[in-house]
Amino acid sequence: MPHITSNPAQVLEKLLRDDPGRLLSVVIRAVGDFDLAEEVLQEAAASALKAWAEKGVPENPAGWLVATARNRAIDRFRKSVRERTKLEEAAHLSETFAAPQEIEDVPEIPDERLRLIFTCCHPALAADAQIALTLRTLGGLTTPEIAHAFLVPEPTMGQRLVRAKAKIKKAQIPYEIPSADKLGERIGGVITVLYLIFNEGYIAAAGKDLMRLSLTGEAIRLARLLVDQLPAEPEAKGLLALMLFHEARNKSRVGPDGALLLLDEQDRSLWDRSLIVEANKLLEQAIEAQNAGPFQLQAAIAGLHANAPTPQLTDWRRISDCYDHLHELTPTSVVALNRVAAHAMARGPEAGLMLLDAVEGLDHYHLYHSTRGDLLRRTARLEEAKAAYEAALDCVTNDIERAFLERRLANVVAHLGKSGNS
Repeated sequence: MPHITSNPAQVLEKLLRDDPGRLLSVVIRAVGDFDLAEEVLQEAAASALKAWAEKGVPENPAGWLVATARNRAIDRFRKSVRERTKLEEAAHLSETFAAPQEIEDVPEIPDERLRLIFTCCHPALAADAQIALTLRTLGGLTTPEIAHAFLVPEPTMGQRLVRAKAKIKKAQIPYEIPSADKLGERIGGVITVLYLIFNEGYIAAAGKDLMRLSLTGEAIRLARLLVDQLPAEPEAKGLLALMLFHEARNKSRVGPDGALLLLDEQDRSLWDRSLIVEANKLLEQAIEAQNAGPFQLQAAIAGLHANAPTPQLTDWRRISDCYDHLHELTPTSVVALNRVAAHAMARGPEAGLMLLDAVEGLDHYHLYHSTRGDLLRRTARLEEAKAAYEAALDCVTNDIERAFLERRLANVVAHLGKSGNS
């Protein structure tokens, strides 16, 4: 029976926010076209607001949306009378799904979203397009959010997404999980995709909230699927361990007043020990393969933080050594920046500043400028630190991170005032 008392707009908003990948992956598989699937799902959502307001929210709103989207696609195929194959597809779709009023439930098919990832990560697509397309379709991220994750302009990212969808359609890339002999060439892209989905949820690109738990939860769920399907893949276990180490600290990352708290400020009694224990076991299993990849190294770094009983007992020397190794494997600017912070903690802020001078390509990245500001503050170069924090504020887009930087800047300005009056 319909839920007459349910608020249609709230139900729909929650469904599209919390479960976009599941809905879209089912529709994509049904209609065989990324753009068409997105369009008919949007049309179904618009229809839902009107229909649910009149008749009540159905028992299975997700099933209603999927079936309605499928019917919209069938209508479009039928109107394309010049394409006989489209009519055949419409007949197939009619057999695949029941009509909305007949649907009781859309079964949870764990492989659907994994199938979508592997489709997006086909080697015919450029690596950055693979990741961007999966973030868009599976994670439900907007083009600006994906552009932030890649540190590229929004128009550039929009063009990548358009080209990727066109390539899949033109090349008729199959919507499937590859056979065992082809997994190797595609697993790296899949792992990176899941990491970026998690990372966007862990520190949201923009907005009032620091975290988007629906994204971190989805990334962890998919990483578990990946580990289950590929138990011999150490990087998959390293990835899941990394996610769990970070997830364990979620409740301590923001204070009661909504302020961002750094690692040394967090209440470690709030950390989820069960997740840390699980992550430790996964990391141990991954290391047994004796083939340390970048995600295993990142998990090792996160594990050193998670297992330190106090900030003072954090083994910064081992962490900086791990970053040295990670930088050898993946010499990206972001890894180099994290390496700077680790060396500064292990060997002092001057050592960090020396390494920071060699980091390039992050002029528009707020953490680059805030790292410089922190190191300059710690060496009492307050005027330079003030300028660095101001540059960071010009780049930051997340409200909670902005508030944190504003507090740091105010602290530096206050010390400047004291030193000027002394």
